[in-house]
Amino acid sequence: MQNEDNPRLILDAVVLGVCGGLSAQLFVWMLRLSSHFFLGTLAGFYPPGLPADGGVLREAVGPHGLWLIPLVTTLGGLISGILVYKLAPETEGHGTDVVVKAVHWTGGTIRTRVAPIKMIASALTIGSGGSAGREGPTALITAGVGSAYAEWLHRSTREKRLIVLMGMAAGLAAIFRSPIGTALFAVEVLYGGIEFEAEALLYCMLSSVVAYMVNGSFVGWQPLFVVPAQIAPTTVSEYGLFAMLGVASGVVATALPEIFYRIRDGFLALKLPPWTKPAIGGLGLGLLALGLPEVLGGGYGWIQEAINGQLALKVLVALLAAKIAGMSLTVSSGGSGGVFAPSLFTGAMLGGAFAAVANRPAAGLVVVGMCAVFGGAARVPVATLLMVAEMTGGYQLLVPACLAVTLSFLVQMRLSKYMKYDSLYEGQVVGRIDSPAHRAEHVGLALQILNTGNVALPMQLSHLHLAALLQSGIALELPDNEQLTAGALKPDSPWVGKSIEDIALNKAAPGARILAILRGTTVITPHERTILQPGDRLLILAGKEAQAKFNEHLASPSAALQRGDA
Repeated sequence: MQNEDNPRLILDAVVLGVCGGLSAQLFVWMLRLSSHFFLGTLAGFYPPGLPADGGVLREAVGPHGLWLIPLVTTLGGLISGILVYKLAPETEGHGTDVVVKAVHWTGGTIRTRVAPIKMIASALTIGSGGSAGREGPTALITAGVGSAYAEWLHRSTREKRLIVLMGMAAGLAAIFRSPIGTALFAVEVLYGGIEFEAEALLYCMLSSVVAYMVNGSFVGWQPLFVVPAQIAPTTVSEYGLFAMLGVASGVVATALPEIFYRIRDGFLALKLPPWTKPAIGGLGLGLLALGLPEVLGGGYGWIQEAINGQLALKVLVALLAAKIAGMSLTVSSGGSGGVFAPSLFTGAMLGGAFAAVANRPAAGLVVVGMCAVFGGAARVPVATLLMVAEMTGGYQLLVPACLAVTLSFLVQMRLSKYMKYDSLYEGQVVGRIDSPAHRAEHVGLALQILNTGNVALPMQLSHLHLAALLQSGIALELPDNEQLTAGALKPDSPWVGKSIEDIALNKAAPGARILAILRGTTVITPHERTILQPGDRLLILAGKEAQAKFNEHLASPSAALQRGDA
């Protein structure tokens, strides 16, 4: 990192912290307004809420009972679906994954309209009873604000990625009252392995602390959840119970993304307009809620009741499974909401069930269960430890939580190898070397090393410059009869305006891969949703037959790659 960047990025962190805190307050206000109208006025149902969050820790059911809930959840899903799919389809789902993909794939670019539409759609979905959390929408809302801010100031791609992460951290810090944990979450959630975006950590911590202070000036400084003063384990047998909870959490954390995305695939397969599917998911959720109304919303009030030991064993077990189903019906159908709160809910019910079976006080096992399930399912073990500790004030539990989260993460990593979906966040990559955001840096470094002459090359290539070779129109012959070449996309090509997924590249040119797209002076690492534009300069790896099919869409190689772009 260049030292001259630091003052400017420090100012950015402060600005994003203020924006994140205010955006979170606006979203929470809209969420309460929506919930009061849909669940309260229309359905006559008031779920328990957290006292620290302005709620009352008791459930209230109106004169109509629960029978109007399916109508309300369906209506909320329908309105949200129309809003999302007509104006900004990328706002469907749980939000955080959109930010992760933006950092890796699009240089931190998020369309300006995303933030306001995500805010409204998520308030409608969750406020009408959708079984989703407010953290994912907040992450996308405040990251979207960061992206617009960076675009307005014409920041570089590298700075834009950092600013987007600052925005995400700030929004989450305000929502969760967890400045340290959310800063770590923002830099850890990008990767599925134990790796961090260390370059952004200090700036994310600053933006998180500022957002926490802004939020605290509105709502106070107490943690969201209340836990007993003495909850730390004091015997080896108690630590053994936490270890067993960690292993069980790893199994649940493996099942969670698999169920979630399998249901998503089922909704995608439905031959119906996309905007109708959140309504179908809302109807399914509403019918489920007739028997178990605890699945509605984020469920923080019910988590507090589990901490207090007020839920029976059979209720805890039923809610563990029902919340996964409710979250999947809401978010996998295309509804707008987060997966963090439902995952915490699932872990809380698992921990509460362990406490009930072992006849132990519930609070410690419930809090650690929250950590262990989400830490494994989302592949964010370190951040989750601190987030849940800050949300509950349960710092005495850091050691047993560390034990349980570590075991959960290891079990989840092992078991998920046999699953189609291994994490709650599809946009994650294993490590920095796998990130498209950093791949261009690695390629540039490799070319720099080659050009300095410090690496011995094969005799036939020792005098060639890669950019000059491609600019000349000569294909670089590689093993397995493949060629590396470049070409500019013709303006009249039928591929213009289509994504790589839409042109069915494997069918159009079997075995071919677009390694990079040079658009102006920007190097883009393509993925299936990348839209091709006229004049895009494509770096292509293909066999000779596939290369011939590519050439039908490409201009002369001399126009494809200028020497300075390499």
